[in-house]
Amino acid sequence: MKHIIAVLLENEPGALSRVVALFSARGYNIESLTVAPTEDASLSRMTIQTHGSEEVIEQITKHLNRLIEVVKVVDLSEGAYAERELMMVKVRAVGKEREELKRMADIFRGRIIDVTEKSYTIEITGDQQKTEAFLQAIDRSAILETVRTGLSGIGRGERVLRV
Repeated sequence: MKHIIAVLLENEPGALSRVVALFSARGYNIESLTVAPTEDASLSRMTIQTHGSEEVIEQITKHLNRLIEVVKVVDLSEGAYAERELMMVKVRAVGKEREELKRMADIFRGRIIDVTEKSYTIEITGDQQKTEAFLQAIDRSAILETVRTGLSGIGRGERVLRV
């Protein structure tokens, strides 16, 4: 089962590598990882997407809480949450492909952020199902390059990850 784990940790050198090493040492896979400073410059928020049973996720959470730099850990998957991913796709766009790709970008509420004579760079933001659906909808042979930020998630309503 997919789990989104949000981690509040001290913003200091080596903190990210210790979290990643914890996953690696125990054979847990990280599907996606995003990290950035919060409104408090001394703290960073990390969002980890992983797969595992309830028991595995419980073990991951316990191990994360033991790390000195970790302030708080929340499995967002335990309640309502919003998730988003940013994806940029550079596609070959020549001739009649140009209009079709523009139409597809519009359907997925994407934006064309760069245009050349032979390509478009399209930005798509949404949950992972949406970004995957866009890739499935366009001609695979037209894709020149794909860049994804990884998943970011936040609890809905009154759920807040703060100290």
